[in-house]
Amino acid sequence: MSSDRFNCARTRIYAAHDEDPTPHTTAAGATKPYETHYAEQMERYLAQRAPDASEVLRLAVCGQHFRRWEVRRDSFAMTRLGYHSWRTHLKKRQAQQVSDILHECGYSDADVKTCIALIEKEGLKQGEEEVQVLEDVACLVFLDDQFEEFKDKHDEGKIVHILKKTWGKMSKRGQELALGLPMTEECKALVGKALEG
Repeated sequence: MSSDRFNCARTRIYAAHDEDPTPHTTAAGATKPYETHYAEQMERYLAQRAPDASEVLRLAVCGQHFRRWEVRRDSFAMTRLGYHSWRTHLKKRQAQQVSDILHECGYSDADVKTCIALIEKEGLKQGEEEVQVLEDVACLVFLDDQFEEFKDKHDEGKIVHILKKTWGKMSKRGQELALGLPMTEECKALVGKALEG
């Protein structure tokens, strides 16, 4: 059962997502803000990957892209370094804004610090379990929700390279869930090529 402070924080996070001006059309033809859709997808895959996830992890997953639309990619140099600078800036900004909400909703300083570490993905390479879960969930949402569109914008070599990197970021459990995702034959073939080498 969720606590009052969890409901407070989640409601505020979704209120911000609902302000995203970028529309997303669902399979049923309904329209909703893209970040609302993204957060719902993140929560859906978290429920599969870690059904007993802590409240702080659930909120970090829900708010991973908090107000992301406010910082345009072209506000940083359109280079590889610029891209990484943009991503780093987003992670720190999102972590601070979401953790502020947790603090205002009654979470402890330790919980707030954990939330920041999760959204900034601190300790991923050191095997921090909750950070790995968040990474798995983000990868699953990419493969299920964004890969089809992504593949139409890039050549096969780049797609296979990105898939290899994505696969390498995931835990064994995350990979198992990824193999069970519904995909078109074309997408399955590209994943197969990435896993061959």
